[in-house]
Amino acid sequence: MSRIANRFAALAGKKALIPFITAGDPNPGLTVSLMHGLVEGGADIIELGVPFSDPMADGPVIQRASERALAHKVGLKDVLAMVVEFRKTDDVTPVVLMGYLNPVFAMGYTEFSKAARAAGVDGVLTVDCPPEEAGELAAALSAESVDPIFLLAPTTPEARVAEVARLARGYVYYVSLKGVTGAANLDIDEVGRKIAALRQHLSLPIGVGFGIRDGETARRVAEVADAVVVGSRLVQEIEAATPETAKERLTALVAGLKSAIGA
Repeated sequence: MSRIANRFAALAGKKALIPFITAGDPNPGLTVSLMHGLVEGGADIIELGVPFSDPMADGPVIQRASERALAHKVGLKDVLAMVVEFRKTDDVTPVVLMGYLNPVFAMGYTEFSKAARAAGVDGVLTVDCPPEEAGELAAALSAESVDPIFLLAPTTPEARVAEVARLARGYVYYVSLKGVTGAANLDIDEVGRKIAALRQHLSLPIGVGFGIRDGETARRVAEVADAVVVGSRLVQEIEAATPETAKERLTALVAGLKSAIGA
């Protein structure tokens, strides 16, 4: 089994916490330390954002994180090198790269998939690659035992859910609301109804993200989902910290979210 499947199996029905940070934010030298800080706080899986200049799903908080990383010229190969460094002392925690298709396409699906596996990447989520166009990439990733992970949204039609069910591995990421990362007005009851409908088609774990900003919201989402994904709130914490305090603050915030999910 993959690290992702092993992690969900080890949780034995408990809910996973999946924090997101942007690689290279606030500077490339700090990313691996922050990843370890996430684990120390209780992260079950890490989503590591690949900086991109033209994001379509990211709100202003994560956009600024990408801008800070890109100012340091952090690219896809640099992100893979960070995973290599992380793996020197953590060979257990699953790492998922989350970003946009262009850098992957530019590298080439086969070359990227081989490099991702060699680096220790466990899953890849390309936000702007719908399942109807993802066959070649999904096949390349699966050939290297890297899980292709897909987004589903409140507006996803049933036919696309079925296609995601066919291609996806690891887990599925359900976008809890219409809009971009960091948006507010999360309706937990509606999320619960949508998750119940998705389970009729999906056997994989379902993680929920977008709009989860505090422990209480994380706890309520954990009641209806298999995993809770938190990104903008963590990136805000990094933005507000100094490089010297970022890891400590991030670890404490993750620990609070993990405690809430387990409550």
